[in-house]
Amino acid sequence: MAAPNSRKLTLKDVAKVLKVSTATISNAFNRPDQLSEQLRERILAQCSELGYFGPNAAARSLRTGRSGIIGVMLYDNLSYNFIDPVAQQFLQGLAEVFDESQHSMLLLPSQDRIEQARGLEAFVDGFIIYGPPLQQKLDRLLRQQRLEQLRHQSKPLITVDFNLENHLSVNIDNYLGARKSTEYAIDRSQSPGNIGIAILGLRLVDTNRVCRVREDELFDEYYSVSARRLHGYQDAIRDAGLTIPAEMIWNVPDNNHGSGYQAAREALGCSSRPNLLLCSSDRIALAAIQAARHLNLKVPEDVRIVGFDDIPEAATHHPTLTTVHQQTVEKGRVAAEIFLGRRAAESVVLPTELVVRESCP
Repeated sequence: MAAPNSRKLTLKDVAKVLKVSTATISNAFNRPDQLSEQLRERILAQCSELGYFGPNAAARSLRTGRSGIIGVMLYDNLSYNFIDPVAQQFLQGLAEVFDESQHSMLLLPSQDRIEQARGLEAFVDGFIIYGPPLQQKLDRLLRQQRLEQLRHQSKPLITVDFNLENHLSVNIDNYLGARKSTEYAIDRSQSPGNIGIAILGLRLVDTNRVCRVREDELFDEYYSVSARRLHGYQDAIRDAGLTIPAEMIWNVPDNNHGSGYQAAREALGCSSRPNLLLCSSDRIALAAIQAARHLNLKVPEDVRIVGFDDIPEAATHHPTLTTVHQQTVEKGRVAAEIFLGRRAAESVVLPTELVVRESCP
């Protein structure tokens, strides 16, 4: 079987040689469910012999207005999202749905690089934006302006873990999860009147330092997952008739072991040492367990520790971690299903669940 000539083959050229319709060839590459397995295999084998490997994606995008590619903007650099367990699970949920529907993802780094997406706006079918543009005051306004540019592309845009006015969002109930975990920890205390609490919050304020927090510095909870969790902790403490002074709330700038360990060491080194640490991520909580061990403190006898997320390590670490389970994989699935029209076009808030383990029995 020979190609009509030496120039680059088009879909019409191949259809003419194989004596089938252009739709049949297109379906063989893009919609396999429309053909029998035997016919599809034969078409693909013949195309391979001709040196034809599928319709041109750019041309198809111009013709149909859709490329089958969804831009996924990440709240941090690309490498972080491949080592962070929560981000990994979110991307897994997206990928499962996109695999089923034969769509592709184009991963884009944090919003400070949105300008890199400008040449791709005509190519992707829309955007799923994972996480808000929070870090560093000088850059945040610019990021928000670039988000506005995307909003005016007349393409679907869904936010995850934050809200953007007039756009659909997928969130978990951060406030209620934090509140219920705090209520449980206080209720299980053997001496509620003598409980000392410290909060280790992730990215609560606009700084890259581990530091204590002032109320007027906090990010708006409309944008910040951690601010919602903080308010859940604070409301549960207040309703229990307890107080937590501002100097017992720490900002942890990065969701990594080093920052969490430093914050925990500072909290546990206070003259009025807390006997309950509320940590707004499991990675911070696991670092706090190590910090307590290095200070010769036993968990949970001397200090009880509660996390948030329920990453796999929370169940395998010793002591195992009491934490708030969030449906991270499902969050990705839901965002993808809304984007593809497989779910009602409405914002979703997924429930959380308290998981009780050894660190706060």
